[in-house]
Amino acid sequence: MTPLARARPEELLGSLTELERRAAPKELYLHGDRTLLELGTRVAVVGSRRASQRALEWTKLVTEVLVHHDVTVVSGLAMGVDTVAHRTALDRGGKTVAVLGTGLDQYATAGNRALQDEIGERGLLVSQFRAGSAPNRSNFPRRNKTMALLADATLVVEAAEDSGTRHQGWEAIKFGRPVLFLQRFLDRTPARWPKEMVKYGAFGFDAKSLPRVLDDLPYRTVEAAAEDELLPF
Repeated sequence: MTPLARARPEELLGSLTELERRAAPKELYLHGDRTLLELGTRVAVVGSRRASQRALEWTKLVTEVLVHHDVTVVSGLAMGVDTVAHRTALDRGGKTVAVLGTGLDQYATAGNRALQDEIGERGLLVSQFRAGSAPNRSNFPRRNKTMALLADATLVVEAAEDSGTRHQGWEAIKFGRPVLFLQRFLDRTPARWPKEMVKYGAFGFDAKSLPRVLDDLPYRTVEAAAEDELLPF
């Protein structure tokens, strides 16, 4: 696969804050529909690669709600929660973006090879890594930081104490993006970092409150950014 486009993050998101500029990759490689990063609301659905069956069921339900509200589902194409989020979005006729920790021509997870190709055709693949970049452990925290930047909010379904999901949550908080936890996970998890994030503004949601949260979710588009630049005050 050859990347169809390259773009600087500000070309997709509009003007960035100083903090966002320092954290953003210099360039992104894109394969698919780039308007998914330019228009509308984007929510990252993330969690454990080894999520419980109950968490996977909740991921499916949450993703269905996002699709119903015309929200673009962003995730990292790992096994577990990521896979269910992407698959559900596609199956329900929704929009999805996969942020990769490899070059666009590489497959970090052999089991998701077909899914990655399908997202490239029906959604959008994004990477900050050049073609040929193989999976590397150090790539994935960088990928999570980029996913936090590209999404308007991060929604955590289930994750362990040592999960890479925590890196994305903290980056989202630094960027001033909402971080949402499935309330059942928040109530039951022995992990310490979710409760620490709540002290910094993260919050729980359930089936009743999620639609209201989505209705009130602030989001950014390049069109809105361009309009803001025209304002005289």
